[in-house]
Amino acid sequence: MSAKPSVTAFLDTEFTTLDITENKLISLALVVHGGPEFYVEINDTWTEEECSDFTQEVVLPQLDLATHGKSEVDAREALHEWLNQFEIVNIISDAPLWDWKMLIKLAGEIDIGKHIVPKRYEWDGVEDTPHHALLDARMIAEYCMTHPKLEQVAT
Repeated sequence: MSAKPSVTAFLDTEFTTLDITENKLISLALVVHGGPEFYVEINDTWTEEECSDFTQEVVLPQLDLATHGKSEVDAREALHEWLNQFEIVNIISDAPLWDWKMLIKLAGEIDIGKHIVPKRYEWDGVEDTPHHALLDARMIAEYCMTHPKLEQVAT
């Protein structure tokens, strides 16, 4: 039996509002550059009325709930399955204040700390992202692979 690989995954999320006390996860992506991807759109914990104007105008039109939509419970199970294929996952985010909170919330009861090492990436003049979690995570992955400058985030 071969050992599980350790990987670096790039995280991005979309959520209802920037208000960190009230925001709810809409979509989450984890992308291993040149490797497996995890992407889910949550379809049962938020409403359009809870979304900011920006989210309604920019994020929601890009969703494909028929293809990627899952209940929070099913999304959590899928996330656990995806993470369990790896020994250690170094997770990089450009916005850990929001993204890390959303990942932890979706992970639920699982102790992801034993498998995950969070890192933050500071952008240097990268163009605006499309505000679609999967596309943004792919963009972050590509940019980080050609502009390495990571800082470990305290857990």
